[in-house]
Amino acid sequence: MSLLEARLSDLATRRETITYGSLARDLAVRIAVLTAELERLMDDDAAMRQPFRAALCAGRLSDGQPARGFFQKAMALGRLGAHATPAEQAAFVAAERAALFSAAR
Repeated sequence: MSLLEARLSDLATRRETITYGSLARDLAVRIAVLTAELERLMDDDAAMRQPFRAALCAGRLSDGQPARGFFQKAMALGRLGAHATPAEQAAFVAAERAALFSAAR
């Protein structure tokens, strides 16, 4: 398990989210490296039909929601409709987080 995976697992266990900036600082990586790794994890999660661990990340100015790239990747992986409204996106994130929190018990 990578440091990123361990940190996301810990967040799920504590039922918490984190900003991309805070996570990048915690792991001592640049945001670009972090987002590439989160997208790789999304590929893995989709292949295993698991909730997206990247849903635990939130943009600093995005009202607790992940960044646009999260939604674009979820759409590319077929887990979110290409024309999802902001409300549908928020519901998708809430469901992903709930599944992660439930599985971490």
